[in-house]
Amino acid sequence: MKILVADKISPKGVAYLRRQPGFEVIEAYGSPAAEVLRLVHDVHAIVVRSETTISAAVLAAAPLLKVVGRAGVGVDNVDVDAATARGVIVMNTPSGNTIATAELTFTHLLCGARPVPQAMASMRAGQWDRKAFTGIELYRKTLGIIGLGRVGAEVGKRAQAFGMRVIAYDPFLAPSRATAMQIEAVSLDQLLADSDYITVHIPLTDDTRHMIDEAALAKCRRGLRIFNCARGGIIKESALLQALKSGQVAAAGLDVFEQEPLANDHEFRRLPNVVLTPHLGASTAEAQEIVGIEVAEQIAEVLNGGAIRNAVNLPSIDASLLKILGPYIDLGAKLGTLLQQLSPPQIVTLRITYRGKIVELDADAVTRAIQRGWLRRISGEEVNFVNAPILLERLGVKVEVVTSTDEIDYNELITVEAVARDGHTWSADGTLFSKANKPRIVKLNGREVEVEAAGKLLIIENNDELGVIGHVGTLLGQNGVNIANMSFSRQEAGETQLMVINLDSEPGEAVQHELKSHRAIQQVKCVQL
Repeated sequence: MKILVADKISPKGVAYLRRQPGFEVIEAYGSPAAEVLRLVHDVHAIVVRSETTISAAVLAAAPLLKVVGRAGVGVDNVDVDAATARGVIVMNTPSGNTIATAELTFTHLLCGARPVPQAMASMRAGQWDRKAFTGIELYRKTLGIIGLGRVGAEVGKRAQAFGMRVIAYDPFLAPSRATAMQIEAVSLDQLLADSDYITVHIPLTDDTRHMIDEAALAKCRRGLRIFNCARGGIIKESALLQALKSGQVAAAGLDVFEQEPLANDHEFRRLPNVVLTPHLGASTAEAQEIVGIEVAEQIAEVLNGGAIRNAVNLPSIDASLLKILGPYIDLGAKLGTLLQQLSPPQIVTLRITYRGKIVELDADAVTRAIQRGWLRRISGEEVNFVNAPILLERLGVKVEVVTSTDEIDYNELITVEAVARDGHTWSADGTLFSKANKPRIVKLNGREVEVEAAGKLLIIENNDELGVIGHVGTLLGQNGVNIANMSFSRQEAGETQLMVINLDSEPGEAVQHELKSHRAIQQVKCVQL
């Protein structure tokens, strides 16, 4: 079997693959896209880092391909949806760069407190200017961590060792988990107001893009020092530039940017109070060796018919069972993602109930898919079928699995419930329709609906009054938003109605605001599956 190592990984990882009987390893570092297309026609596995793009075209040109291994965390350079559609496993190595990223973050913290890079530049220019480079101490200062996942927790440990007070904002983390780490869980506004230093460790999503903008920075103490070694775009760069110039932000350290590589003429390059690094989070010899060996071991295991580990698009099960469970896994992931967007940030229990034919199967992979779906939009780490239970446990969320023999109106039914601390519960039910096993949502919070579990859903709760449906349809149409399907649920005439709409595109904020302003409409929520 042929393995294409498209990007340079640890020599120990390559050597491991070469030692496997029946493996032929092709090293093609830095190959242009056209060469990659030519090379993949008969390969069974591809190893990449961040340089080579595995596009839909590359996947289509590789009919024998079974697995793509990413030596690192992010899989932005792999078309995961296209890989899944072709049955290609995409794996990453999520734990190998934790310490490297945490240590780089802390390096930026130290450089933000003591202007060592600037002082060095001055020394190289032949100067001896001690007064120009006075810094401040970390000791007894407050560090605010946004996102208390694996990397954020490691940064917190190091800050505590320096005698810092550590506070954290993570809306999905149970306060008890923060307390166990001797970290104070606070609201975002409190973190902004109380922190001398802020560091972000969350994923870039629609909800977190530009989380730190002009308004957020205005809530901070003057002289704040802020750092981002997570994802570009969480901090709004134009807002940060103005805050650095005005003195609202005294110093910043950035390893990631909204556009990479950073433009040669970007103003960040000219500001003396900014330390820049070119996306070096995982760039240590130890991290690269760990992820190189790890990805080689994972690929060898898959090609030799063993377990699937750290797959971002498939669970760790054998191929024959995967064929049966695949549609359920897809349904479970979408139920988890849907319910996470409908329920409050902090829950204590995620309850999963299986009914019908699925009870006869080993549904552990489906359970993990639901957990991964729940975490997909909110976790500060790459989530896969292996680490999803661990990440939920870190958030203080208990997972309960129930199998029921109750009679149902479907061949199989999966119910996912999110339970808050006060006992309030949100739920979503789904099943598979037709011979194609298409996933369908059939209940929301106990209200019967019937919509395709795919794409964009607009969920509206309104008083059952004449003209509301027409108002919604007209408003969407006037703004170029096409309705693919609509489902309605009410118990009796005059009661509250639930409207669930499949859309071809997401309505803008102005449209959603206008919908919410209608006197009969109580709630409007747009979710992405």
